[in-house]
Amino acid sequence: MRIESRAPTRIDLAGGTLDIWPLYLFHEGSLTVNCAITRYASCTIETAPETSRRIVLVSRDTRRRESFASFDALSRAQRYKLPLLAYLVKFFRPTMGFTLTTDSEAPAGAGIGGSSAMAVAICAALDRLTGAGLRREDWIHISRDIEAVVIRVPTGTQDHYPPAFGGAAAIILEPGGERREALGCDLDDLERRLVLCYTGKPRQHGINNWEVFKRHIDGDRRVARNLEKISVIARQVREAIERSQWSELGCLVRGEWDFRRRNLKTISTPLVDRIISSARRNGALAGKICGAGGGGCLTLVIDPEARARVENAVTAAGGTLLPLQIDREGVFLKVS
Repeated sequence: MRIESRAPTRIDLAGGTLDIWPLYLFHEGSLTVNCAITRYASCTIETAPETSRRIVLVSRDTRRRESFASFDALSRAQRYKLPLLAYLVKFFRPTMGFTLTTDSEAPAGAGIGGSSAMAVAICAALDRLTGAGLRREDWIHISRDIEAVVIRVPTGTQDHYPPAFGGAAAIILEPGGERREALGCDLDDLERRLVLCYTGKPRQHGINNWEVFKRHIDGDRRVARNLEKISVIARQVREAIERSQWSELGCLVRGEWDFRRRNLKTISTPLVDRIISSARRNGALAGKICGAGGGGCLTLVIDPEARARVENAVTAAGGTLLPLQIDREGVFLKVS
């Protein structure tokens, strides 16, 4: 049997970091706004002959590989070359041998949720392999928790909903859990107003969010105030998109980025600042880093008529343009 899955990555427009429990409990009405994009993480599982119990894990994009004589051998191992893959296999407890191969279209450290998309794609494939019968929401929470095990810091859920469901959505964060509400907007219209670029430098993987998290928990009033402002702006960003108020969206995203970068000096970089400034001088309405910052990808909000000027400015400032379309389907699964 051959099982193929793929899941989209995402860009976030407002409200990031607040999705990490329990930060959103301190800011009533918190939500994140994001959308799935057509840069995918993929997973393929090929089952071994019935006499073999060997499990082989392969990551094409990182060029890593490891194998285990059986599931028991994998479970007993103390360290893994591919910990995300191994821990997800441990969770689903397959009884047969197989080769699990992953690949990613996201640049290294892009900040567009590549590892979360990968985890969701793997969950979908392993669920089908084992007949677990779990829901997409289950895959989201399994992925979130396994990522926390791997990176050893708290993780949120906003990165996992776009891979699972696609589209553009608000992730509502409230006591008792979170829920997804699709944005009531024309996705084609929103798509025309977004530009994505890669800075060429990987982001600081989880470090910025962890530092902001710690400061908030430790009572840093400045960080708490900034996150409260971000929480309010995120609700306004949702409203602006659903009402097609694109100039207002630009103002709000600028404000969100301003409060976000105040939390830590390492959230922005000179290159990030240069790209955003150049893009705005050439017609971009706003720009912000994707994810935790420190590098990775930038999302720009533009007037469609200014696209050519903005894209030229991004390239001249040192950014690499990445084609952006909104994925409408979420995780895809094929069995043969």
